[in-house]
Amino acid sequence: MTELVLTDRQDAIVTLTLNNPEKMNAFSQAMRDRLSELLAELNGDPACRAIVLTGSGTNFSAGADLSGFNETTVRECRMRLKRGGAVLMREMIAGAKPLIAAIEGNAYGAGLALSAGCDYVVASRSAKFCCAFTRVGFIPDMALMFSLPQRVGMARAKQLIALADVIEAERAERLGLVDELVDKGGALAAALAVAQRFAEGPPLAFELMKGVFARGLEDMIQAEVDLQPMVWLSEDHREGKQAFAERRKAKFRGV
Repeated sequence: MTELVLTDRQDAIVTLTLNNPEKMNAFSQAMRDRLSELLAELNGDPACRAIVLTGSGTNFSAGADLSGFNETTVRECRMRLKRGGAVLMREMIAGAKPLIAAIEGNAYGAGLALSAGCDYVVASRSAKFCCAFTRVGFIPDMALMFSLPQRVGMARAKQLIALADVIEAERAERLGLVDELVDKGGALAAALAVAQRFAEGPPLAFELMKGVFARGLEDMIQAEVDLQPMVWLSEDHREGKQAFAERRKAKFRGV
């Protein structure tokens, strides 16, 4: 069985690699749960001082694996959010360890949420970003409405969410989605170099700092749990999901 998240430890730095390159590392429920489990372990491991998150192959993550979205009731939707994305993003945003993203290729939807949930983002000049949630009739989840305004500001976050434009790497750096640009193929090496700097810093201070900046996260997670089911079960989402599968533009009706 293929390991959905690969682990590589180099002294105090652990690299976690999303591993489903045939599907551009589409973020499945199983991948999400495994990443949550690994991050929980590493956040409690004093030997780990920094974590690098990347994707196998030529992409970071093309977004959620929509084939796994089969919930049919509000309760099922809320349980998925509570037990899934909420758990993961607590470990990322409020967890003890510095997280550095290494982005090659696409970081769309859930991939963008993973990137924005990291403390430092290195991207290749060929990387592309998209807040793709509204393309399938969703509002963002995975705490993106918390992390995105912290990176780009509230007004710009609203625009990126509503318009779902594809953002090239150079513009992503100007907006604040990316902290450092490197040549194609160089993101992981650069991220490891940054991780080494974090690993040499004071771990207690970093943990406390992340906790302070995560204040307000729980309110946003609860908002996602309350509101996402409304669109999850909508005709607009069904139309968006079908349009995505058929590679056409969705025709939303507000129902």
